[in-house]
Amino acid sequence: MSKRDYYEVLGLNRDANDEAIKKAYRRLAMKFHPDRNPGDQTAEGKFKEVKEAYEVLSDEQKRALYDQYGHAGVDGAAAGGGGAGGFAEAFGDIFSDIFGGGRRGGPYRGADLRYDLEITLEEAARGTETRIRIPTMANCETCHGSGAKPGTQPTTCPTCNGAGQVRMQQGFFSIQQTCPRCHGSGRVVSDPCRDCKGAGRVKHHKTLQVKIPAGVDTGDRIRLSGEGEPGSAGAPPGNLYVQIQIKEHALFKRDEDHLHCEMPVSFVTAALGGEIEIPTLDGSALVKVPPETQTGKVFRLRGKGIRGVRSRAPGDLFCHVVVETPVRLTDRQKELLREFEQAVQTDSAQHNPRAKSWMDRVKEFFEP
Repeated sequence: MSKRDYYEVLGLNRDANDEAIKKAYRRLAMKFHPDRNPGDQTAEGKFKEVKEAYEVLSDEQKRALYDQYGHAGVDGAAAGGGGAGGFAEAFGDIFSDIFGGGRRGGPYRGADLRYDLEITLEEAARGTETRIRIPTMANCETCHGSGAKPGTQPTTCPTCNGAGQVRMQQGFFSIQQTCPRCHGSGRVVSDPCRDCKGAGRVKHHKTLQVKIPAGVDTGDRIRLSGEGEPGSAGAPPGNLYVQIQIKEHALFKRDEDHLHCEMPVSFVTAALGGEIEIPTLDGSALVKVPPETQTGKVFRLRGKGIRGVRSRAPGDLFCHVVVETPVRLTDRQKELLREFEQAVQTDSAQHNPRAKSWMDRVKEFFEP
């Protein structure tokens, strides 16, 4: 039997963010976990399906492969098991929210950061490199991240005895939560560093070089590993995610790998035919306009679009014809147009078939 779509399994749209994916997994894991449905094989199967979907969609690289290639792109990547680990993960944050739990004592990984970067369509098509300046937190150089005044050391927290956690009794339950005094670090600073006020970290800015691959589009993210906030007590730093936003272009509108543009055509060229030079991202191109071209006709220039990050070939450029009505006419030009109008009126059905057909339908509409 073929696998169900992972987004369908979790009840999500394909643009769901990480938080929505996590919430959907928690809810369904609680509903179908075998411990809550003993002997129910259907529930067990659904729990395994939910866990497999979560393990793929919660991982950025696996999700990208799944979005492009479907199940074939992630075969073997998802464990899909129904062990107790998944159940603990589903409930861990919920107990933390209810009873005030937080991080366990000891070092923890730094937070991930996001930076919104706006680039031009040309930069997105060809790729580019740019420098960004971001605010971040770094270990205090004065106290080397300890938070204590130079010459002194943090001491063991007397409330939790260095564990970073304290145990509370809630009726029949014994709940472990973050120590309120040391906030999970297991240490207290009696004489804080004057530069970081005991935090161990200070705010500063850093400049990074970012390489933008050719073909990126709005919403794409570039991960800079280890460029997020530093971890505590020597733990690894988080990542920086550069979110791409494409600026609005004066000529082109992007539709995935394709480009669209309007192509104004003069009244005479539309009637008699001719050639028009139009811009593309690779230079200019000539478009042959056949006689009797009407507004709305679309000319397709193959391969003149954008090659996406994961595309094998570039898209196309679609030129949408707009027949332009002359403006600011001289008296002589107006006179010539009136003469032309009289000339074509002698056989209107031949020269203006669409207008003739439209007028016939109007007459039929008003006739009783």
